[in-house]
Amino acid sequence: MAAIEVNEPKHTIQESCTILSFPRSTYYATKNHKTSKQKLYHEYLKEQITKIYHESHDIYGAPKIHYILNRQGDHASLKLVQKIMRELGLWSKTVRKWRPGPTTMQKLDQFLNLIKQDFSITSLNQKWVTDITYIYTVLDGWCYLSSIQDLHSKKIIAHCFSKNMTVDLCLQTLKAAFGTQKTSKEKLILHSDMGSQYTSNMFNEALKQLEIKHSYSRKGCPYDNTTIESFHASLKKEEVYLHTYKNFESEKITLFQYIEGFYNNHRIHSSLNYLTPNMFEQRQFTA
Repeated sequence: MAAIEVNEPKHTIQESCTILSFPRSTYYATKNHKTSKQKLYHEYLKEQITKIYHESHDIYGAPKIHYILNRQGDHASLKLVQKIMRELGLWSKTVRKWRPGPTTMQKLDQFLNLIKQDFSITSLNQKWVTDITYIYTVLDGWCYLSSIQDLHSKKIIAHCFSKNMTVDLCLQTLKAAFGTQKTSKEKLILHSDMGSQYTSNMFNEALKQLEIKHSYSRKGCPYDNTTIESFHASLKKEEVYLHTYKNFESEKITLFQYIEGFYNNHRIHSSLNYLTPNMFEQRQFTA
């Protein structure tokens, strides 16, 4: 039995467009469309911005990403970077500022504020700032991180982690900082709050032996020590608040990786002309 041929109707482009209610002009525009170089570059920038953003632990905003793009030769305006970040839903993480309650105006002559919110410096090891922050672990409860930061390089020059918030914790941190830095004793000031660890006779005797002057924040005024407060805020919003820590040991490893692996070594600072603390310190040593 011979096969029956079925001839399907053939339509011209005009007829097909009429049947589909599709404008011929749109058809030809779509058919002949080529992606523009501008759009291709826009897509490339999206990839680069996303990469830089995630490499920064999702903390860099448009100004820092704009700087890195131009440094690596991918030229884009700040407004374009901001626009692309909005399109991608990327933004720098922020933490609401802690606002202090009522402060006392009582003058405590034995606890002098030598810095008085003057964070200007001209070289390394002129002014150090220190503080303790609380970090929770599931099995070991609250643990405590003591840090010392050099105001010139923004580098965390020493940090110690402990299950107890004692004077010894602060002394260990001080010993670690003094042991690794080339200090000029007569010019060095260490600034802290008025916590009992820092006002203790043991801690101040250690400073006296090292010929380091001690400066104190006013009671209830964290703005007197804003740089180290800012570091601890960054640590928590970029690392601590994102995870749950099983115990002291696991958190100790994580803190070391964040401080030494990321913050000192890879996190750029606009106040350091977009250098990392380690890069800035090295340039000071070789200058």
